[in-house]
Amino acid sequence: MSSYLLGLYEKSMPGTLTWAEKLQAAKNAGFDYVELSIDETDAKLARLDMTDGEVDEVIAAMRAVGLPFRSICLSGHRKYPLGCPDPEKQRRSLEIMEKAVKLAARLGIRTIQLAGYDVYYEEGSEKTRADFLKNLKLATEMAAKEGIQMGFETMETPFMDNVDKAMHYVKEVDSPYLGVYPDSGNITNAALLYKDDVAADLERGRGHIVAVHLKETVPGKYREIPYGTGHVDFDKIIRTSWGLGVRRYVAEFWYKEGTDWEAELKNANDFIRGHFSKVTE
Repeated sequence: MSSYLLGLYEKSMPGTLTWAEKLQAAKNAGFDYVELSIDETDAKLARLDMTDGEVDEVIAAMRAVGLPFRSICLSGHRKYPLGCPDPEKQRRSLEIMEKAVKLAARLGIRTIQLAGYDVYYEEGSEKTRADFLKNLKLATEMAAKEGIQMGFETMETPFMDNVDKAMHYVKEVDSPYLGVYPDSGNITNAALLYKDDVAADLERGRGHIVAVHLKETVPGKYREIPYGTGHVDFDKIIRTSWGLGVRRYVAEFWYKEGTDWEAELKNANDFIRGHFSKVTE
């Protein structure tokens, strides 16, 4: 049995696939689970209102394939952020959070990755940061009730682009149900910007890192960089996070229409597993 689990980001696969087809593709490529996406699109946000029958379909697919959904990437808060100046959007942000926690519990999902934004499309201020913290405390109470672990994704904006900044809010909330879920590419870009070191940044999250997104980046660019063509030191990030007790990781990359996406899944799995074999054995 492997001493760690490697998940696959759902958006690395065509959106037209069924639940079972996505799970089977991940399994064929060698991954251990799939991370469900609930982004800001109406189609993905509608998943929060799954009927019992729709939930049963997902559970049946997991059982039939023998591979689970085990985390949620909750990026829907980009459109409806916890610190939004618009009271109606702020209310919607808490509704999204409550429904995401309940959906996770229904599906047996253990981890929700939160987007580390007070606001995204709006201008940040002391008020947006205060409201973000206030609503974050409410969100953490929701997660605690269901026993769901939440972790901040370190983002591409200055508000929370490294572990150090995420830990400020983790310490403010001070709950076992809120931690950090670093993005390897984003913290690498932040380390370059701040003349820091990714290992030192990860160390600042000691005892609070719930999982790690393994994503490639280049300076100034945060998405759609093929593995092995960027500047992320995967050996260092895996070695450091492993030493901090992290045993859950997710390969984050995106499906591109017209590509041999199944081959891309296999290549990504081989690439990442190769780094694990070098630093954990």
